[in-house]
Amino acid sequence: MRDPAGLYDITSDIVDVPRGLPLVAGLTGFADAGNAISQLNQYLHDTLDTRPLVHFDADALLDYRARRPIMTFDQDHLSAYQPARLELSLATDEIGQRFLLLTGFEPDFQWERFTAAVVQLVEKYRVSTTTWVHSIPMPVPHTRPIGVTVSGNRVELIDQLSIWKPHTQVPANALHLVEYRLQELGHPTAGFVLLVPHYLADTEFPSAAVAALESISAATGLIFPTDRLREEGREFVSKIDAQVEGNQELARLVGTLEERHDSYMQDNPLRSPLTDEAGELPSADAIAAELEKFLANRRDDGASRD
Repeated sequence: MRDPAGLYDITSDIVDVPRGLPLVAGLTGFADAGNAISQLNQYLHDTLDTRPLVHFDADALLDYRARRPIMTFDQDHLSAYQPARLELSLATDEIGQRFLLLTGFEPDFQWERFTAAVVQLVEKYRVSTTTWVHSIPMPVPHTRPIGVTVSGNRVELIDQLSIWKPHTQVPANALHLVEYRLQELGHPTAGFVLLVPHYLADTEFPSAAVAALESISAATGLIFPTDRLREEGREFVSKIDAQVEGNQELARLVGTLEERHDSYMQDNPLRSPLTDEAGELPSADAIAAELEKFLANRRDDGASRD
């Protein structure tokens, strides 16, 4: 394998980066139900003091034809270009605690080399713990708190927070491999999988971003400003609730998800919360159809405000 250090450049003039900080990571790509990670990354960069430290080589890691960058066309010429970025930053939380933040696109290529590069940086900065988050769609109701599945070697977090512990094979995220390699080194690491209602997977669900922040706080002790996201989440859920109340079929479907969720949480920890007693997944089609109008209206409202 070629030198992992060739994948990144130390781009900052910050020379006094403290050693022993926690590392927080969230990469967008394969799965981002509820746009949880996209929202998380944007929110952290918008609300906290973040200073880029390391820039990864997009030309080596990104499949441009699969995830095309954005160009701005202004009448008769190209006026702006937004390249994809994958970078490590030095960030400061709401009460002045510093941490390292890895954000951007999930690499399409050279996973082993990218993982080795992250491990190099973990060792360079003597990272204390590594925490990462991603989100997947699950047949769970929006009326219940967003649950998480926790992986890694931090047993106290798994025992306290992980509501679903399956034995299964899953499509990998690049950060799965990072976690796997860090575990081999005995480095404290935890991965949080947010279980987002499947009928909201294609929306921008603010509560999912809040759940991501809460998971990171539980693992690191970092404190984040969440008032705006929480208010947006309450507004979002209230509009969904209004749609549910106005349609008996939709209310029945959501009620079925609630019953399965509550039964799993209270009575049968060995059965997956995804399935009914017959092992069948509930369909999201009816819910999606009923919410389509709501989501379209929400997009229209956002466009009109802009």
